[in-house]
Amino acid sequence: MLMQRKSAFSRRLPDLVTEELVAALSKKGSSFEFKQLFDVVHERLRARNAASGGEKLQNLVSRGMVKKSGKKYRGLASLSKALTPPAELAAVGK
Repeated sequence: MLMQRKSAFSRRLPDLVTEELVAALSKKGSSFEFKQLFDVVHERLRARNAASGGEKLQNLVSRGMVKKSGKKYRGLASLSKALTPPAELAAVGK
């Protein structure tokens, strides 16, 4: 029997890193190389005194919310769903 692995990302509320990634990548026409995006997110987290831990950018890419082109990352329309708690998503699907 094959066990399907659930991502920890879908089981809990978005964390501060995800919030800052969404904020940075949601700006219209914005696109970042990884280092530049890391610097923006890290600086915003430091300002919030929250610069530790969090979900990875690759989770957003694999979920189709962020497009990676070479070394650049750009937020897609579905990115706003990353901040919606899983319980609310389940209720909408019913």
